[in-house]
Amino acid sequence: MKAYYDRRAPEYDEWYLGSGRFAERDRPGWDEEIEALRRTLEALPPAKTLDVACGTGFLTRHLPGEIVGLDQSESMLGEARRQAPNATYLSGDALALPFEDGTFERVFTGHFYGHLEQPERQIFLREARRVAPELVIVDSAIQQPGVEEEWQERILNDGTRWDVYKRYFAPEALAAELGGSTIFAGRWFVAVRA
Repeated sequence: MKAYYDRRAPEYDEWYLGSGRFAERDRPGWDEEIEALRRTLEALPPAKTLDVACGTGFLTRHLPGEIVGLDQSESMLGEARRQAPNATYLSGDALALPFEDGTFERVFTGHFYGHLEQPERQIFLREARRVAPELVIVDSAIQQPGVEEEWQERILNDGTRWDVYKRYFAPEALAAELGGSTIFAGRWFVAVRA
């Protein structure tokens, strides 16, 4: 996956912005929902936060408090440093967080949890709870009834093809899985705080 995200970094935000390969997608209410999600994140109480798999920093820049962004991809970290320059960034493994117990007040992750298969999910949750008492997860809402997970073929702008595992969430199911509560439930995104 590291190679995929290294190559995708310069074009990743096209997905959020509806440009490039995503320009022709029909996503009613998408921009309004991203704006509502931004407001939800900005309304969180300020906290010393570890943003795991921070990617380009698209969501990182909206997190209140002292932020450390972690990603395995140096290309993604380069994008994040430009978008959210007030955070500190480190390269590292989300399944073996390079921090002591209780280093943070919150772990945040956006669109990472949905790429983890069952064994990796358990490892990530254990690591997240080890380094912080609070966890906030933003990910993709279920779009097609009955399709909660799939392997997707993703084509990058350079023409390369990648198989990527993707899981989608109903807000109440993700809240139950994490032992938390829903803080955002939209057509496209869900967010849970545990």
